[in-house]
Order: sequence, then structure tokens, then C-alpha cells
Amino acid sequence: MDLDGKTILLTGATGSFGNAFVKRVLDRHPGATLRVFSRDELKQSEMQALHPNRDQLRFFIGDVRNRSRLTRAMKGADIVIHAAAMKQVPACEYNPFEAVQTNVLGAQHIVDAAIDTGVELVVALSTDKAVNPVNLYGATKLCEEKIIIQGNAYAAGSGTRLSCVRYGNVVGSRGSVVPLFRQQIAEGRLTITDERMTRFWITLDQAVDLVDHAVTNSLGGEIFIPKIPSMRVVDLAKAMAPDLPIEVIGIRPGEKLHEVLITDDESRHTVDAGSVFVVLPEHPWWSDRTQSIKGEPLSDGFVYASNTNTEWLSPEDLAAIVDA
Repeated sequence: MDLDGKTILLTGATGSFGNAFVKRVLDRHPGATLRVFSRDELKQSEMQALHPNRDQLRFFIGDVRNRSRLTRAMKGADIVIHAAAMKQVPACEYNPFEAVQTNVLGAQHIVDAAIDTGVELVVALSTDKAVNPVNLYGATKLCEEKIIIQGNAYAAGSGTRLSCVRYGNVVGSRGSVVPLFRQQIAEGRLTITDERMTRFWITLDQAVDLVDHAVTNSLGGEIFIPKIPSMRVVDLAKAMAPDLPIEVIGIRPGEKLHEVLITDDESRHTVDAGSVFVVLPEHPWWSDRTQSIKGEPLSDGFVYASNTNTEWLSPEDLAAIVDA
């Protein structure tokens, strides 16, 4: 999508995804205006230093918990990318209502502010952990998905459209396994929780590509899911430190053996749209929008899980990618 001439508000803009998205917009869309919205003034100053003399950037200190501040920042924006979240599983477990306020109430504030200010499109970032959640973080992101998607019902009389993207852990992002392994390698030890564990593999660039795809193709009410390879965590450990012994420490509370991005129940209203799967809204109550994204229906009982994926990265693939 050509973003030149558009004003984009990015929540959680100083996180890993936010930094990658800001760089993409600055590199490819010189005519776009990007509003950086986050609550960390230090990270905003670091971003300003990283991109000096860029008139495209506007910096807003704010929190998605604060609806009035969010509404003020959103006024005049065309597109909202909602990346703000509490996402560390242990922190969410220990501070449950803090996670609810950011991930659930924050999503409702996004919907309300977008409709009230006439935003054209909202794309919210979700996670595999929202699928059959086993921890509070996943439960709050499931709620976020429901709030964003059904926000289209409240937006039916306006021009606002809302959709989500859903993907797994981003390789190399803060808190992900790659920087953890690098830290452990420097300490001369390497731990994994279970040798059977598998994960989907997505890079920051691919995550930005997915959001760009959603911005270009969203009609309102979809969840866009990328087609990405799987990897075995033990293979990643061996690729990064082939000579280091691996210690198995046991699965952690709230952790899954495998990631799931589409359940068999969801697959009944999901289509294969080429480079992505698209979960179509099951109850599209917004009656003035009858179009839907075209694609091939999925086979009965289809599940998109990291352990049953058809595309895998070998240890050699992983070593080449991590070293790049």
C-alpha cells in the first residue's frame, strides 16, 4: 500500500516491532507522517537519536490505558497500528490486572478512539498464545482479538475498519530465545525446557510485511496469519552452540510444547489466500460490509501448528540465518 500522504499512529512504537516498522516507513514512504506513541521517554529519545532530522516522525508520550490521551494522539490519523502490549508471560502472571488494563482495556480504547476520530483502518498485533490460551498473556490477547474484530460492528456506520495480524515469537526480538541463547553461550551454558519443543520462525521484517499486507488488503474483521516455517528449539541450540552441552530444565508454567496459529474450529471460516491464511469473521454483524477476502477453503479439521507444519528449517538453515 502506498502510505505517502497518510498519517500513521503506531502504539508501542519503541519496541522491537515498532523500531522495524518505523525504519520501513522512513525508508519506503517519504511522504508519510508517523506518530510514535509509547510511554517510555528514554526509548523515544533513543529513537529520535537513531533517526535525526526526520520531519516525518512525531513523538507522543502516552499509554493506551489513557483513552483521552490516545484520542488526542489519534486525531487526524488515517491508520493505526496497535503494537502496545504487556507480553512477558511471568510479568503478566504476577501482575494480572496490569496485563488486563494494557492488553484488554487498551484494545477497547483503541476501538473507541479510532471510531470517534474517524480513523480509516486499525491493524492490531496478536500472538499464537491467543489460540487455546494457557496463560494470562494469551487470554488477554484473545480478548484483544475479539474486541478489535467485533469493533467493526460499532464502526458499521462509519468508515473505520479494524483487523488483526497473528504470529508467533519474533526471532531476535527482546525476550525471545535467540538473545537468551547468546547470553547463555557467553556464560558457557545452554538450557532448553523440553527437547520436543517446536516453534514457528518469523523475522521482524516478515512481521512488518504481514502488517503491510493487512493494511493493503483488510476489508474489516479479518485475522491475517503468515505462512512461515517451523524449527525445533533443540536444533536452534545446536546451530548456535554446536560444542556446548544442552541442559534440559523442564517446561515452565504457562509454556506450550508447540505453537498453534489456527485451530480446527477456526479453520472452518479460514481461507488460504496465497501468502497468508485469513481467518474471516464468524459473525459479521456489520451489515453494510458484505465483501470478504477471496481464497481457498481449508480442508476439514485443518490445524496450523508448529509441530505439524509442512515447512521446516534444518540446523544448517538456522545456523546460516542466525549468523547473517
